[in-house]
Amino acid sequence: MNELQLKGAKAKEIAVFLRKVSSGEKNKVLVRAADLLLEKQNAIITANKADQKNAAANGISGPLLDRLVLNESRIQGMAEGLKEIAALSDPVGEILQMEKRPNGLVIGTQRVPMGVIGIIFESRPNVTVDAFGLCLKTGSASILRGGKEAIQTNLTLEKILQQALAENGFPAESVQIVKDTSRESARELMKLNEYLDLLIPRGGAGLIRTVVENSTVPVIETGVGNCHIYVDDSANLEMAANITINAKTQRPGVCNAAESLVIHSDIAGQFIPVVCEHLKEKNVEIRGDETVLKYFPEAKKATEEDWGTEYLDLIISVNVVNSLDEAIKHVSKYSTKHSESIITENYTHAQRFLNEIDSAAVYVNASTRFTDGYEFGFGAEIGISTQKLHARGPMGLKELTTTKYIIYGQGQTREG
Repeated sequence: MNELQLKGAKAKEIAVFLRKVSSGEKNKVLVRAADLLLEKQNAIITANKADQKNAAANGISGPLLDRLVLNESRIQGMAEGLKEIAALSDPVGEILQMEKRPNGLVIGTQRVPMGVIGIIFESRPNVTVDAFGLCLKTGSASILRGGKEAIQTNLTLEKILQQALAENGFPAESVQIVKDTSRESARELMKLNEYLDLLIPRGGAGLIRTVVENSTVPVIETGVGNCHIYVDDSANLEMAANITINAKTQRPGVCNAAESLVIHSDIAGQFIPVVCEHLKEKNVEIRGDETVLKYFPEAKKATEEDWGTEYLDLIISVNVVNSLDEAIKHVSKYSTKHSESIITENYTHAQRFLNEIDSAAVYVNASTRFTDGYEFGFGAEIGISTQKLHARGPMGLKELTTTKYIIYGQGQTREG
């Protein structure tokens, strides 16, 4: 057996153990793991600096390099995330409904662990800790295959997390990092039906498309984010500018950052020079249509490709529309079904936008940057699901469980 088969067999065995442990036992592991992250942060930062150096040597820079970085503040955030997960209600065992049939059978549904969850992700090593915490809390073993950019960090984190597990009487291999970061290992993970119950890709469009197209394991598709801000004709323009700047520049390399700004023509002359100047001050490259170029000549002319691009960088597309209908049509055409926001003081327009935009998260007068498990009160998240089956939006604990029917009888037999 090769590395993945060995890991898969071990995870399948451990999943049986994890189904039976109590919430209290799982929470002890999570809290201990959080403490160990802080105790061993120097080792994490040392490994992470080595990964950063290698990534920079391979041409990774800017927001993409920032996704890789772990510092004291981010490690603190990871530790707090694990403690938040420990404090959340455990969904495993929850009875969703119970109904008595005319024949006396009592039939219900109950949340149960998924079993073994595989996650393929790219450079963000915080995913290792988030995934561990969420999978453990929901009673599933996890096999994590990160990118080569973060391999030293991920292996260091694995050692720490496995120490927390072992200290509390859990199998250390309840979480396992795939050491082989080649494309072949990713493709093999996609075919590991014998051991995996679910596979979740977390990364850019190329990774997600590859997993969706090639996996024979059931997949939950997560979050490519061509997120839109639409500034309506009734918008508070100061609010609109603040939201746009936050959504684009607060952390441009993440999937809930705004990539596209849509502006109503009635306020274009007033709003475009102001918001574009603020964006320029934040080193954002602006790619606009003819109206944008008229009011802000420093912008570059946008192409058709720009309207549908997730930049993950300090670049934004800006176009002008003549009505709410045009805005909804444009967003619907180019959206990746992640997060969209309307800035408006018109209640009817707000409700139409909420009702007609078919994305996982739709906002009124707020930044798209809030599409996040922490912000939604879920603790850490595994990703943002942009599909419609099983899970949609930030995927927290409940989305990582499945259900089974439980039936109570009193000797009933079926006739005919």
